[in-house]
Amino acid sequence: GVGSHAAHMLARSGIGYLRFIDFDQVTLSSLNRHACATLEDVGIPKVLAMKRFLEKVVGLSNGNDGGCVMDARAMMYTRENQDELLNDGPQKFDFIVDAIDDIQTKADLLTYCYKTNTRVISCMGAGGKSDVTRLHIGDLRSASRDALASKLRSVLKKRGVDIDDEQIQICYSSEKTVVPLAQLTEEQKQMDREGGVKQQLGAVDNMRVRLLPVLGTMPAIMGQSLAAYTLCELGGKPFSPVAGERIGRNVRHRLHQHFKNREKKLKDEVLTKANKSLDDVPDGGCNINGTFVGPVMIDADDVEYLMAEVWRNRCAVTKERLGVVVELVRWDRSKPSTCQNIVLMSQKAVQKFDVEGRDGIEESVRRDIEARLATCKIDASI
Repeated sequence: GVGSHAAHMLARSGIGYLRFIDFDQVTLSSLNRHACATLEDVGIPKVLAMKRFLEKVVGLSNGNDGGCVMDARAMMYTRENQDELLNDGPQKFDFIVDAIDDIQTKADLLTYCYKTNTRVISCMGAGGKSDVTRLHIGDLRSASRDALASKLRSVLKKRGVDIDDEQIQICYSSEKTVVPLAQLTEEQKQMDREGGVKQQLGAVDNMRVRLLPVLGTMPAIMGQSLAAYTLCELGGKPFSPVAGERIGRNVRHRLHQHFKNREKKLKDEVLTKANKSLDDVPDGGCNINGTFVGPVMIDADDVEYLMAEVWRNRCAVTKERLGVVVELVRWDRSKPSTCQNIVLMSQKAVQKFDVEGRDGIEESVRRDIEARLATCKIDASI
């Protein structure tokens, strides 16, 4: 979906030569996000559907008539065929737009671009997200709340790729992913038991069968963003993207570590009073005398999400902004330490909360806090 929207706008904007590379075919499930595919295109390669549509928009070209030459390659990009796909044109490509959603293949392409000094803009995850105001263009290091970007950073570092290189830019969403992988239907589960899921669903080796649900507007806007960045770079009118600002790593680490220490202290107290040990607690945790005892269920990215998006860097009780020392606190001790049960408080408010509990907070403030917790997005990884 992302690539089709980018290609569509690049062609309409006057790019003279476009090469489309994609092994996949148009499916019914992809029609909600593809820029131009129709029911008639189901079953044909996506690159051919793209070329057929754009020929009606910008016309055919032989390269000498001012039109757009469109080279459709219905192939999977691999490390073995990258020279065939990217190094056999009349000249070096000016720009590469990457909309690959497989980590290893994406890493292969970005490694190639880094080594050949080729400018590239790469799209991160669009699945499971919906808030278009959270889209950013920046470098890989700045990307937050994007699982694809996090894994890609790790892979590229191992390959010796400088993730701060200005040749590599990315488009990503800093929104928290809020839906899990789509579940297989009963029919697909039966196919899986019979060993036929890959054949029937068109999956290939090393590609996942289950997908994150995609709201069609996200790949469309991300694809348009890729095209806008590319066009401005090629046109000599580059813009300086305002990347999503992350809360400092030290702040996130401190709050996360303090919260883990707080949870450990609570766990030790509960186990001691109940005359139990850690061996009595299952891996997923359990409730002991009204208090849930179990693992901490947030990470550093969740800390940032809680601070910036849920509590807006304010103490939930006093509404004081940053500038006061704040801590994360489990709101309801009978429930696990997920994002839906963690509140940001000033140290003064925490001290009172530890003595008096929720009863020590005004009823109207409690209602506000619980209403805010109710809007907190459920983490799809839990």
